[in-house]
Amino acid sequence: MGLYPGDIEQQAAAIIAAYRDLGWMIATAESCTGGLIAGALTEIAGSSAVVDRGFVTYTNQAKMELIGVSSATLEAFGAVSKETALQMAHGALMRSDAKVAVAVTGIAGPGGGSAGKPVGLVHLALRSRSGEVEHREMRYSDIGRDQVRLATVRTALDMLARAAQLPA
Repeated sequence: MGLYPGDIEQQAAAIIAAYRDLGWMIATAESCTGGLIAGALTEIAGSSAVVDRGFVTYTNQAKMELIGVSSATLEAFGAVSKETALQMAHGALMRSDAKVAVAVTGIAGPGGGSAGKPVGLVHLALRSRSGEVEHREMRYSDIGRDQVRLATVRTALDMLARAAQLPA
């Protein structure tokens, strides 16, 4: 058994195989998952043909410096927002050789939540060079930090699978 639960490893393996066959590369931009999505993908042998790079942008400063999220977006909407997630995905795509980029920003807990942005709120975004854009707002609830982060990895992998038109 690897580092990740079996379902995550199976999904990651299917994504690596599909993207390799398509000749596509992936970039990730991660905040609340701290690199777990890139980690799940690179857990798979042969992933170097598919995973171009991953950005762990935990702070607002890192989001701005590494992937070009605008300070105006962060000030107006906050780090945990649809707008920030979309800019993160765009920035990761533009700063990589990837065909597809997935980005996540959220509140894994146990603290840090508010009435408007509770623990378990995660925004995910996917962008492709062909113009595909997808956003998902997930409210996993306060199921524990580890579980929020793993649920986010599962959702991000699902988005990557759908972009390659893999069966759910």
